[in-house]
Amino acid sequence: MENLWGRRFAALIVDIIILTLFMYIISAVIFLLFARVGIFSVLNYWIFMTAIIIIVYFTFMEGKTNSTLGKNLLRLQVMTFNGNMGYKKAFIRSLSKILYIPLIVDVLLGFIFGDSNDRILDKVSGTYVVRVGTNKNKKRL
Repeated sequence: MENLWGRRFAALIVDIIILTLFMYIISAVIFLLFARVGIFSVLNYWIFMTAIIIIVYFTFMEGKTNSTLGKNLLRLQVMTFNGNMGYKKAFIRSLSKILYIPLIVDVLLGFIFGDSNDRILDKVSGTYVVRVGTNKNKKRL
């Protein structure tokens, strides 16, 4: 089986760049609106809003299209063992992406305890990542 860690990492970097640009635009608009009114305490909650935006992005994109913009660019796709991706599985596999430490732990545990291409939340959600145009069938262990 092809090792996809390099492609997956590059796709994640592309997604992070897209999300960062989006969040810069949103934060600039929010700052201007609240600066006009003089309410700055809402900016203390920006970290929580960032986490929600990240979860919504990955859940929506993978739940609807089985891919994110970064995965599309690098020709990767998320598949399931039962053929039905859905938003629930996409949400589960996206949980570790809100912070760096959980994502690193997720990758390490997946590498140690599973197939070398799967994160631990891929196992929990019953999903795996393949390169577009390759054999998409994978047997559940």
